[in-house]
Amino acid sequence: MARASSVNFNTREEVDFVVVGSGAAGGIMAKELSTFGYSVVVLEQGPHLQAPDFKHDEWGYEHNNDLVWSTRHGNRQTFRRNENEEAVLEERVLGYAHNVGGSSVHYSGNFWRFRPIDFMEASVRGNIAGTNFADWPITYQDLEPYYTKVDWEIGVSGLQGPWDPPRSRDYPCPPMPIKGSDVLLERAAKQLGLTPYPAPVAILSQPHNGRPGCIHCGFCNGYGCEVNAKSSSMVTMIPLALATGNCELRIMSTVSQLNTDDSGRVTEVVYFDESGTEQAQRAKAVVLCANGAETPRTLLMSANSMFPDGLANSSGLVGQNLMFNGYSSVVGLFDEPVNSWKSIPTTRVVHDFYEFDESLGFYGGGGIDGRHPSQGTPMEFALDAPNLFGTPSWGAEFKDNLAYQFSHCAAFDGHSTSLPLATNNVTLDPNYRDDFGRPAIRCTYMDHPDDLATMEWFMNKSIELMEAVGASNISASYPAEGQNGNVHLLGTCRMGNDPATSVINSDHRAHDVPNLFMCDGSSLVTGGRGQPTMTIMALAFRAADRINQLAQNNSI
Repeated sequence: MARASSVNFNTREEVDFVVVGSGAAGGIMAKELSTFGYSVVVLEQGPHLQAPDFKHDEWGYEHNNDLVWSTRHGNRQTFRRNENEEAVLEERVLGYAHNVGGSSVHYSGNFWRFRPIDFMEASVRGNIAGTNFADWPITYQDLEPYYTKVDWEIGVSGLQGPWDPPRSRDYPCPPMPIKGSDVLLERAAKQLGLTPYPAPVAILSQPHNGRPGCIHCGFCNGYGCEVNAKSSSMVTMIPLALATGNCELRIMSTVSQLNTDDSGRVTEVVYFDESGTEQAQRAKAVVLCANGAETPRTLLMSANSMFPDGLANSSGLVGQNLMFNGYSSVVGLFDEPVNSWKSIPTTRVVHDFYEFDESLGFYGGGGIDGRHPSQGTPMEFALDAPNLFGTPSWGAEFKDNLAYQFSHCAAFDGHSTSLPLATNNVTLDPNYRDDFGRPAIRCTYMDHPDDLATMEWFMNKSIELMEAVGASNISASYPAEGQNGNVHLLGTCRMGNDPATSVINSDHRAHDVPNLFMCDGSSLVTGGRGQPTMTIMALAFRAADRINQLAQNNSI
């Protein structure tokens, strides 16, 4: 599974940049910086899988966590609702991949742009008590060219919708063909006077940039694409980075800390290689793209006499303001086959409620899309169906029910906001360590009441939609007691102009460390409405440009 790099750098000689992580942001950063001509070492803690390595292995991917970090891989995580509770060891709380390309390899590919309101909503809506709700130091207009760069270089299929923000260029690929569940969602939405439109996705509907279009295999969300139609950084960016001859990809390399000199500048990145031997790569500058959990963890693990509370943490905000995004799901049965298990996860979205009217009495907003429950895979559906429909969980009747229900059901899922709270955070657990001896990640999380109310609102609206198209056996849920984990890990090293209230500036540069940069989900100031990866990628393209300008001006 290992893939050789075209260049190998000496660990004791400075490279221009070390990029930690090769996911949605790290893959872009590696490609851009190496294309600019800089020497780049990418440290990735997992293997370099490629299309032939992926398979339709439900047990392996869904239960053995073959594509995501868990205790099975020695990566321990703990969870608690608040700081007064003792955190409990869990199999997996914060979901992210352990492979080149990160979670972009197995994501659903939902690619909503943030809208102008997302960047300035705190000023528009005003303070929300008990939160760290704030404006971004950049605008949608600042990021729009980079959103378009994502469309074309990463590869996005879609059609400009009635609620979409302005764009400078059309999508490179037309939208995906509509699937059965979304025919129903579209009919229901129109009956309620709403405006459904094709969902933008980072999956190719037709050949683009030398890659084929989707084969509609049905194994998408949570699975790697065996034909490279899914637009991961693994298949779109990493090959270009390696082709420059300026980039070395070191797999199975687990970072433990960043070392600094007497002036407070990062000098080297310490990591464990595949054999477990400690190594240290010297660098002129470091870019952390490890995700919204691993980036703050690395900074906290890098505490020293100059930075006693963790590197780049004079604000005390490293690891704080964790945002998950909210969700709800409503499932129904239909008399005729829907076959919503086919193709990609979703092809239609309803965004009429992206922003709530203040008359509701709580903050929020989001979108609803159509899907198959249980990610559309047979085994997961078989495990969930008895709970969804209240039917027997074994025997002949169970089998008969499954044969009917699997092709006759659809889900309408809500995706919504998440407010930044200091009490929701990633810290180092004092009681557990991973196989490398690093402190386990401790997650403390409880959704804000407005976010819970928003999830319930979207659940109820999805019930209305189900009823409008004649669904029976409707089953609805949202995490009313609060979420206990997620794959959207946002806000933990937020961007801002004030060093007292943020970790990085608008160039993604740490306020406290001039040659340290961060770009991943941790950079986000607000969480958007549920699909953050496109914004993370756009930020990465922009950050690479900003870093290049600083380097050209000898300002790093």
